[in-house]
Order: sequence, then structure tokens, then C-alpha cells
Amino acid sequence: MLHAKLVREGFRVNVKVVERIYREERLWLRRTKRKKIPREAREGSWCPIAANQRWSLDFTSDALANGRKFRTANLKDDCTRECPAIEVDFSLPGERVVDMLERVARERGYPYILVVDNGPELRGRAMDGWADDHGVQLFFIDPGKPTQNAYIESFNGRYREECLNQHWFTSIGEAREIIEDWRIDYNTERPHSSLKYQTPEEFAVARPFDKTQWAQPLELRDGSAPAPIAHAAE
Repeated sequence: MLHAKLVREGFRVNVKVVERIYREERLWLRRTKRKKIPREAREGSWCPIAANQRWSLDFTSDALANGRKFRTANLKDDCTRECPAIEVDFSLPGERVVDMLERVARERGYPYILVVDNGPELRGRAMDGWADDHGVQLFFIDPGKPTQNAYIESFNGRYREECLNQHWFTSIGEAREIIEDWRIDYNTERPHSSLKYQTPEEFAVARPFDKTQWAQPLELRDGSAPAPIAHAAE
């Protein structure tokens, strides 16, 4: 990824030279071992082919320097890999999550599907009412099956390694500021190999949302899995 960013900025440099300097200067991040997604989970999933077809939402937690814990609600567009928002606070009830979703939707439109886990803040009246009002289909993953929300799980791992684990937050305000800076960089400066080394923002320009691209309506409120649609190239 570092080599791709240098090339995008106009530098002519061999990838092996970049790797050698990277190792010599010890620039790697502290990494944790990632849980591999089972083959059957990967093959059974489908890939959205336009922005806003499917969003994923999940929570992570961390602590300030004084030990007080806080939570973040992470939102991702599964097609473009954009992270439209990360909400940060000591408590994130359903109403706060809905406020975040509504704020994002007013800027970029409402999603067709929202994939979430079974947390109480996501099964409450606030979320259900918001989804009904705006025609958003909620897909609740099976309990204990995070691989059914693999897009956001992958994002969470990167977010923790590159942001949360790299900072010692002294206040909730500082945490919000640093996390927002990281989110903007992730969307606008980070080339993704799965996007042919485009940034999520660049990729989104070429993938506008069009509901006519769907082959059939999806009935997901009963917890059933979404029907397979055309797969996007990774």
C-alpha cells in the first residue's frame, strides 16, 4: 500500500526498495493475529455492486488514559469500502446510532440494506422505526457469527491496529478528533488493492447507487440471508 501511495503522488520507485527501507526503519505497526474467515462464509456471501446498496454497522470499544471506557459505532459502505461515519462516546444508545445514520443518509442517500448484529441498541424501537420510515431493510446476523458481517469485521481490525492501538487518548474530545482524522485519511488517501488501488472516495464516484440494478426485492426482516446478486470484482 505504501508503494501504491508513492506512485500516486508521482514518485518513481521500485517496490522492493520501498520494502527494504520500510523494514530497516522499523516502520511496521504492531499487529495482532487476524481471525481468518471460513471459506464457506466467503463463498456464500455476495458483493454489492454500487454505493449505498448495503451498509454494515458494528461497535468497537477502547479506553482513555484514565481507564474510562468508550465506544465507537463504525459504519461502512460494503461496495465502495467508504467509512461514512464513526460515532464516538461513552454511551451509544439506539437513538444516537439512528442520529448518526440519519446524518449520513441526508448527505449520501439511504442504504437498501443495513447489516447489523443483535445488540440491544440495534433491535430497539429507534432503529426499527428509522428503517421502516426510510425503506431500509435490516439484516441481523446470526448470534456468534461475526463472519456474516465480514466487511465491517475486516474494517474493525484495520481501525484498531492503525488508530486505536496507536494512540493514548487523554479525553473523549481528543479521541473524536484523532479518530475523525484517521477516518478521513482512510477514505481519501488510502488506496485499496481490492479497489485496484483506488481510494474508497475515488471508487465511489464510479459506483453510484441505482435500485434498478437489483434483480429482485429482498425480504430480510425475518433474518433470512440476502439473495445472491452479481459479484463485483475484488
